[in-house]
Amino acid sequence: MPHRTLFRSEPVSLVQLYLPSELSRPAVSALGELATIQFRDLNSEVSAFQRSFVKEIRNVDEMERQLRYFGAQCEKYGIQVKAVPQDAVNTRAPSSNEIDQLSEKTSQFEQRLKHLNESTETLEKRYVELVELRHVLRETGVFFDRAHVQQDQIRSSTDVDTAPLLDNAADIEQGDGLGDGQQYQRSAMTIGFVTGVIPRTRVNAFERILWRTLRGNLYMNQSEIDEPIVDPTTEEQIEKNVFIIFAHGPQILSKIRKISEALGADLYEVDEDPQERRRQVEEVNTRLDDINAVLSNTRNTMYAELRMIAETLTSWLTIVKKEKAIYHTLNLFNYDQNRKTLIAEGWCPTENLGLVQNALRDVTDHAGSQVPIILNTLHTTKTPPTFHRTNKFTSGFQSIIDSYGIATYREVNPGLIAIVTFPFLFAIMFGDLGHGLIMFTAAFILVWYEKSLARVDYGEIFGMAYYGRYIILLMGAFSMYTGLIYNDLFSKSMLIWKSGWRWPEHFEAGDVVSAHQVGVYPVGLDPAWHGTDNALLFTNSYKMKMSVILGVIHMTFSLCLSFCNHRFFKSPLDIWANFIPSMLFLQSIFGYLVITIIYKWCVDWSTTDWAPPGLLNMLIYMFLSPGTVDEPLYSGQAAVQKILLMIALICVPWLLFLKPMYLRWEHNRARAAGYQGLPTTHGSQQRVSAADDDDDELAGAVISEEMHEEEEFEFGEVMIHQVIHTIEFCLGCVSHTASYLRLWALSLAHNQLSVVLWDMSLGNALNMTGVTGVIALVVMFTMWFVLTVAVLVVMEGTSAMLHSLRLHWVEAMSKHFEGNGYAFTPFSFEAIVDNREA
Repeated sequence: MPHRTLFRSEPVSLVQLYLPSELSRPAVSALGELATIQFRDLNSEVSAFQRSFVKEIRNVDEMERQLRYFGAQCEKYGIQVKAVPQDAVNTRAPSSNEIDQLSEKTSQFEQRLKHLNESTETLEKRYVELVELRHVLRETGVFFDRAHVQQDQIRSSTDVDTAPLLDNAADIEQGDGLGDGQQYQRSAMTIGFVTGVIPRTRVNAFERILWRTLRGNLYMNQSEIDEPIVDPTTEEQIEKNVFIIFAHGPQILSKIRKISEALGADLYEVDEDPQERRRQVEEVNTRLDDINAVLSNTRNTMYAELRMIAETLTSWLTIVKKEKAIYHTLNLFNYDQNRKTLIAEGWCPTENLGLVQNALRDVTDHAGSQVPIILNTLHTTKTPPTFHRTNKFTSGFQSIIDSYGIATYREVNPGLIAIVTFPFLFAIMFGDLGHGLIMFTAAFILVWYEKSLARVDYGEIFGMAYYGRYIILLMGAFSMYTGLIYNDLFSKSMLIWKSGWRWPEHFEAGDVVSAHQVGVYPVGLDPAWHGTDNALLFTNSYKMKMSVILGVIHMTFSLCLSFCNHRFFKSPLDIWANFIPSMLFLQSIFGYLVITIIYKWCVDWSTTDWAPPGLLNMLIYMFLSPGTVDEPLYSGQAAVQKILLMIALICVPWLLFLKPMYLRWEHNRARAAGYQGLPTTHGSQQRVSAADDDDDELAGAVISEEMHEEEEFEFGEVMIHQVIHTIEFCLGCVSHTASYLRLWALSLAHNQLSVVLWDMSLGNALNMTGVTGVIALVVMFTMWFVLTVAVLVVMEGTSAMLHSLRLHWVEAMSKHFEGNGYAFTPFSFEAIVDNREA
């Protein structure tokens, strides 16, 4: 067995399963728990409604609907659903009998809950009606008293449409009602009335419609109900008014009732006799008490049922999701009518074939079946999916690469190299010991409490930081290292070892003082450079050249990975036609530049008779004036540069023509030998399967492969592809090398921003004394720390991370990464449950 590594994707095999019908469901359940097979759809030409297990999926959908109904009811009544246990996802899916029992149980719960809901809704509606009736009975007494006082003023309808029913209607509305003790005789009144309750928002429209419809032949009065009425259907609080309308004749009263009902008013019958109304009020109060008691018992029963459901609702949802996933997977299989067998195909990591066989053997033994499940490995021309086995540490780095593209099957995985290069390039731009310590500490807390934090949802941003906690941890650690090299601690230098520069002991204020070198600082930048007039000039030159060196090294290493790919895929043509000329072109120009930078650093120019030459001009005139060196760096420089320039120029046609011409020659030679592509229908399939053989013996190799049309060689297409590749690489070497200068630019910007923040905050506070100095120090330190975390760590850190991401995706991966693969997505219960919960 090969050693497991992230350097390449794992070998993946195409497997074929023969599942007896009675073992198909437990077998798929076991494979879902194992999460190691990506099944292929063998019924892609069949619609979803014509597959074998549509009925079972509908039954599971019904159970899922019932469980969602239970969840909605628990949320409605404020009952907390118990969280799923941590090991619930990893438990084995229940048997068919257990699923049937669960279906029966959920149906019974649903019937009981619906019955309780209907009863509750009916009781609440009746309760609202009685409350409204009680308000109507209380208010109509006053209305009747007012009508009795003004009964002599009632007149018949006139010919004027706008004439009111009463001569002095305004005075009547402002008049006081009589006391309850006053007697009145209804026999003297010759008009009828309508009473009811209407939403307050419709009162104005109600009055206008009545007035225009009846042409003023009515008398209406109303009063507001103090507390809002709760609608039992929508559970909304509605403000309502009690109204009473007096009018002549049954036809007018009938119109009033129809208009009232059309506007959503509730009408109630009220007796004219005050004694009878008092009796009705007492009866209403008694019935309200009875309904309250019944409602309380019904709600208690509802709470008890829902609390019982809430204990296991999440577990039921997990079971139903697993069951639904099982039948969706079974619909991907072919069904052999003769053998009553399901035939499945899928991709499985070769290393896990033993685990799959053991799991299927356990299913067969547990069921006591005499017919075993057969697992065959198929030989195929299809490209397997790309599978990188990651853990909690490497998954974040791998996701960075997968966001750009999925690696081609078995090509070199840039995710392994990114574990080191990504945080290192970030640290070059972010280098500060203090800022790196803050980032490292925050990530360390996330790592230390990762188990408890995994169960808490703090939002999307925190979730991203938690997922990339190991990336942030390494970025903080590498930043501490580069901060030590830069000798930066919150923009201040650290004198850990003895400085290699010595300053004069005697000088006057305002004198220009120069230090002289007496040694070499052991690690990193000498602290003597901090605060000097030429510090920025020195660090600029140092970091700019360092960025070029690291960029060329990074690109060279990435180009070497393409050699590993060509050798692994046994493609010597790509080695000779792509890798070698590309490497020679890169090294003859930019590799030479790196060597001259290092050589220039190694020379003590103070002991020479000439000034150090400018390397940028040297590189430019290497192309503009070959063989001419105005400011030599070393002896024989002109001849060396001529040779390197000739190599670079030769590599361009080498890279451009060798591969297309060789492929053309090879194609012509094959045609001359009598070979021609066989014209076949594109996408046609040829399968030799035991399912097609009447023989019951399933031994022997089973082959399943897709035969594609032999593509005719097109020299023009190959040539265009190679031209694009050549132009992209040659120009990319220049632009990508310049792109690495972002390492210098962001490092300089980060350092200068840190200096400005220190000088403008703590620097001013430290110069103050006394009580004012203490207060200023506390305030400025708080401001400095908050801005340091928010701006220099979070914002600058995000910026540096994005630039490091770009250097990997564009500058490095373009040298070797194809990214034409597709991800391995196995059938996994854990992934299905997690995705649906999210």
